[in-house]
Amino acid sequence: MIPAMPASAPAAVAVAARSRQASRAVLRFGRVAAMGAVTALILIAGVWASWGTAQHVLLTKGREQGTVEVTRCGGGSCSGPYAPVSTGSQARERVVIEDSVALAKGRTYSVVVKPDGESVVRSGPAGVLYAWVPLGGALLLASVVVAGGLRRTRAAWVMAGAGGALLTAAFFVV
Repeated sequence: MIPAMPASAPAAVAVAARSRQASRAVLRFGRVAAMGAVTALILIAGVWASWGTAQHVLLTKGREQGTVEVTRCGGGSCSGPYAPVSTGSQARERVVIEDSVALAKGRTYSVVVKPDGESVVRSGPAGVLYAWVPLGGALLLASVVVAGGLRRTRAAWVMAGAGGALLTAAFFVV
């Protein structure tokens, strides 16, 4: 021991070290909690954005199903006559479908009628994948937060892979 150093100095150093460890633990918990909340918010927003269309495509029991031949496109939507396929469905002279890059004038698409009776969404594998595209984007975005904020690289790679696979499949099917 150094003669100028009092005997209580090692105790003070130990208290300071414990204090630093405690503050690091609190900061680590705060970072994990904040980034976990941001990740959850991104994923919930992705599911919420997807569910508006996906509910009509996935829960088809009791819904009218048929085909639409696109005859006119403009202003962000396409329209055409609706031919029923399911029992109880009625033919319509004109239904509206949201215009996307995958719709072409003169082609026929399988659709499900929304409850309002005038608008339709694509059904089948193309409709399911197209409906979940916002979730695919949310998975890609959340993977960056998980990797950087939560420092969970394996989980981030899994999320990014799932989001990328969903978007790629939707691109090729639609």
